[in-house]
This record gives sequence, C-alpha cells and structure tokens, in this order.
Amino acid sequence: MIPIFLGILTKRYLPKNAVELAKPLKILSGFIFIAFLLIALLANYQIFLKMIHRVFLYVFLMNTTGFLLGYYFAKLVRLDERDARCISIETGIQNSGLGLVLIFAFFGGQGSMAIIAAVWGIWHGLAGVSLAWFWSRRRIPF
Repeated sequence: MIPIFLGILTKRYLPKNAVELAKPLKILSGFIFIAFLLIALLANYQIFLKMIHRVFLYVFLMNTTGFLLGYYFAKLVRLDERDARCISIETGIQNSGLGLVLIFAFFGGQGSMAIIAAVWGIWHGLAGVSLAWFWSRRRIPF
C-alpha cells in the first residue's frame, strides 16, 4: 500500500517527477519481483525439483480456466470484445508478487507454498503477455 500511496501523491503533487520516475521504477519493480522468485527457488530447490510437474499442471489449469471463464462470462453478460478480452486477462492473471510477499510474511516462506507462487508468477506473466500479444494481432470487430 505504501508504494501505491506514494505514487498517487507524487503524481498529484509532482506530476513532472512522476513521469520521469515511471520507467525506472517499473524496471526496479521488475528486478525486485525476479529477486523474490529467485530467492524462493534457491531456498527451496529440492522441493522445486520434486514438485514442479504437479505444480506446473495445476498452475496451467488454473490460469487457463481463469482466461476462459473471464472471457466467456463477459460474453454471457453481453460485453463487447474489447471488454471481454480485458476481463479475460484480468481474471487469468493473479497477483503472484503479492502472493510471495504474503507467503514470506505469514507462512515463514514455506518451501512448497513459495514454489507455487514462483511458478504461478512466471507462468501467469508469460501466459498473460502471450495472450495480449495474440489478441493485439487480431482486429476487434465493431
């Protein structure tokens, strides 16, 4: 919450600084996220090797189900294609960075939980970007 609050205040009271800081902070947050993933992986490498096939299957199924349910539910309630795509991506991608922070803060970084969040984060990022790229190549009918 603190970074969000600081970002809102900066954009409100120092808009020029907010624009200048946006790109470097985006890059920094990406590196911090990758560091969390690597720490979780390295601290639990043996558990990772033991569980990766099951974890990946569950993460893949959860992600795909989220994409499909988000898209088709939006269509069911008669939203247009643009909104259906947006809801699909929002539903399919969950906040794995927050998941890692919560695991480390409240569960002592339990290996199996950290591995799930790490795989979740990597896969959801790749799948979300891939779906967004795919849809960016397909024209939205009007």
